Amino acid sequence: MTMNPTELKGALEAIIYAADEPATLDQIAKAVGEEKATVRAMLDEMIASYVTEDRGVEIRAVAGGYKFYTKPQHHEVVRRFIKSLRPPLRLTMPALETLAVIAYRQPVTGPEIQEIRGVNVSGVIKTLLEKRLIVTAGRKSVMGRPIMYRSSKEFLIRFGLSDLEELPSLKEFEQLARAALSADEGIAPIEPEPMESMDGANTADVAASETPETEAASEPSLQHAQEPTESAEAEAGHSAQTKAESAS
Repeated sequence: MTMNPTELKGALEAIIYAADEPATLDQIAKAVGEEKATVRAMLDEMIASYVTEDRGVEIRAVAGGYKFYTKPQHHEVVRRFIKSLRPPLRLTMPALETLAVIAYRQPVTGPEIQEIRGVNVSGVIKTLLEKRLIVTAGRKSVMGRPIMYRSSKEFLIRFGLSDLEELPSLKEFEQLARAALSADEGIAPIEPEPMESMDGANTADVAASETPETEAASEPSLQHAQEPTESAEAEAGHSAQTKAESAS
């Protein structure tokens, strides 16, 4: 049964809102039982109307599909709201720098992180795992099969990002991180403790054998991590997706 324009618009909004990932044109057209050309025309009309109307959200064509995002002008208020739902997070600067390496180079192994940062990172990785800012991402097919790490959904929520495409430049990420962690609670002091040697081949098993953070105050800056891709740079500064953040 063919929908009238009002019914079709409502159906498209509902589908895009409910989808965890960008909903493709094929998926949407199949769900509503309409021709792709008809659906595309309605989506184009909706995208234009959301941009001009006084709404807090908009529809964007991204990654081969369509997804709801909050508008840039509401970015800070949404970030404050999301932060209010979580208890304060404390990280040392070495932990924050390691998190940046993982965010921009993921999936990445412990030995690879250590090579970039030039210090033992086993204890830091353990801390990030405990705080659920990173998760394991399988094992790399190299000698020793070390575990790979990637950022988690909690990472996106903490830093007010809807997905990894919204990662800003590293310099902007450092500023974002300091703001997200808050000026007086977020950056924790480093407490030096004896450091154990790290077996590169078995670094992946850090959850069971890692040591605390021991890096000195003169640690390298976040610029030691690899710059994000063009797609990440293009999305820098955009706001988090309201639906994804609220659901979390």
